[in-house]
Amino acid sequence: MADLRLLLGFDYGSKQIGVAVGQVITGQARELCTLKAQNGVPDWAQVEKLIAEWKPDAIVVGLPLNMDGTPSEMSARAEKFARRLNGRFNLPVHTHDERLTTFEAKGERMARGGQRGSYRDNPVDAIAAALLLQGWLEANT
Repeated sequence: MADLRLLLGFDYGSKQIGVAVGQVITGQARELCTLKAQNGVPDWAQVEKLIAEWKPDAIVVGLPLNMDGTPSEMSARAEKFARRLNGRFNLPVHTHDERLTTFEAKGERMARGGQRGSYRDNPVDAIAAALLLQGWLEANT
């Protein structure tokens, strides 16, 4: 882990994918953006642009587990997304339990002054990505 400095985190979803950036030296993560997805497939050119801009040393993808820790219906899709990121960008990709990050992200949005409009129009996916990346940083650095 000593060679890790900058990480990108992805909160995978079938319609939207939240993206966050984290620094190992500070142990902090923050939201970047939300990418649109079509049935779980992002615009790979947008992902490539983020990779080129941020030059991460590794990627963390949220793994949506059930509350009892078993894989959810989306777990296999998130793992496939993680493998595709690794294959396309030749970067180490880690998965991290993302249970309750969307719930926490909605709470954080409310604490920041509330939700304006629907979650589709004003998504919390990037906040959820920051929370899962923060969790990975705390567990692994």
